[in-house]
Amino acid sequence: MTSLPFDFHNPYPSIGLPLFARNVVSTSHPAGAQAGLRMLQSGGNAVDAAIAAAAAMTVVEPVSNGLGSDAFAIVWDGQRLHGLNASGRAPALWTPAYFEAKYGQQSSPPKRGIDSVTVPGAVAGWTALSARLGRLPFADLMQPAIELAERGYLVPPVVQQKWQAAAGELAALPGFAQAFLPWGRAPEVGELFRFPAAARALRLIAQSAGEAYYRGPIAQALEQFAREHGGALRASDLAVFEPEWVEPIAQSYRGYTVHELPPNGQGIAALMALGMLEHFDLAALPVDGAACQHLQIEAIKLAFADVYRQVAEPSAMQVSAAQMLDPAYLAERARLIDRSRAQDFRAGNPVKGGTIYLSAADEQGMMVSFIQSNYMGFGSGCVEPQFGISLQNRGHAFGLQAGPNQVAPGKRPFHTIIPAFLSRAGQPVMSFGVMGANMQPQGHVQTLVRMLDHRQSPQAACDAPRWRFNAGLEINVEAGMQTATVQGLQALGHRVEVLKDSYQDFGAGQFIWRAGEPAVQGYVAASDPRRDGQAVGF
Repeated sequence: MTSLPFDFHNPYPSIGLPLFARNVVSTSHPAGAQAGLRMLQSGGNAVDAAIAAAAAMTVVEPVSNGLGSDAFAIVWDGQRLHGLNASGRAPALWTPAYFEAKYGQQSSPPKRGIDSVTVPGAVAGWTALSARLGRLPFADLMQPAIELAERGYLVPPVVQQKWQAAAGELAALPGFAQAFLPWGRAPEVGELFRFPAAARALRLIAQSAGEAYYRGPIAQALEQFAREHGGALRASDLAVFEPEWVEPIAQSYRGYTVHELPPNGQGIAALMALGMLEHFDLAALPVDGAACQHLQIEAIKLAFADVYRQVAEPSAMQVSAAQMLDPAYLAERARLIDRSRAQDFRAGNPVKGGTIYLSAADEQGMMVSFIQSNYMGFGSGCVEPQFGISLQNRGHAFGLQAGPNQVAPGKRPFHTIIPAFLSRAGQPVMSFGVMGANMQPQGHVQTLVRMLDHRQSPQAACDAPRWRFNAGLEINVEAGMQTATVQGLQALGHRVEVLKDSYQDFGAGQFIWRAGEPAVQGYVAASDPRRDGQAVGF
């Protein structure tokens, strides 16, 4: 029998407790978690549960994702890891000249509107996962989402807050008010919200295993919508899209192996930071003290300096992921960290020669780390009205000037959403992720340091106050961070702003840690109190 390596005393205020169960689903809305649990109770596996939860989340947390999202996944199938990149590509008409002719000289495509929309990849990701690794018929997986869209659900507090905050900026964008401002305003907490247009789409997706979306009536509707509003997305762009199965990349840390997906995503930032932190004895420092937090902040800053310079569609990158993770290079970067002061780092030279996250695990040992997102809240703000397709704004992440991430037809942009996985000696340990734009690798690092260096339980690691690096010497910290720690960081030269809004600024995590080796004895799961969600199981 193997005991869990945690001290389960939780020193932080929390509304959640760790969940212990043999089958688990954890995400940021209870209805999403229950949709996944329903599949497990119907004889499905963790992949079935994750897909059902993901579909439900497009309905119940529209402030973060929708049927026009992108997605990524890491799956332990009982024998090995699989990686799936279901991020969409640029329309065939997109070039720097396309944007210059419409918008003049800019550094990137628009933040909102139809010209921020790349091909949505999430639905194709669901069908690819189901076909390769699922157990139940795909149509069954859509049923909880269809019911939620048709019957409606009562809007919870955190979702309502973000809905209300976005309404003013997005109300005039095509289709937004019709879909998301019933009665001419955002719903109030506890009001019933129905989404019949999304139910129509979900029924077609269920009946056709996604074909209707990419090569059928939904694709045609998306092209018509884009044309009506001056956009470049065409049914032909959807028809040629396929998600890509990829090999995860990895970094050792404290005897474990941390797995992320390779570029075009930013997961490599977490691996680089952890590779640098291997050179410091963080366990010897107080877990919530300024010295421990300072080292993590500086490692993240060094990682982002390289990631923002180098990471793009792999075929366009000038360096490889392997070069960026080279142990000698990370040791060299770690030596730049000064324990006594904060620094504004620049990119090095490694050449030597918008989001919901969910996790599911079953008693057979399958574990799923899954994330999907519309990027900036409601994404583009554009919603195709016939089928309720709320479209992401991933195109805004492209650059328009020369460089690895410059926009081009059929190219994927730099991506922020990253699922993660932890193993040890080739065996699965934890599926996990932290939502929130560039907070995601920062959240991965902070929670792993707490669990692996300081033996905090997954729920305590979720509940602990976080920091977020912005740019230069500027960081934000949560209001719950100790005053002495904030003052200590300021004394080291960090420019600290204390923020009370934790929803987007500090991410939200879901963690499922496996107990038992070689047989599964069960899991301990945690869900972040910064969202409305929960971990559920049996």
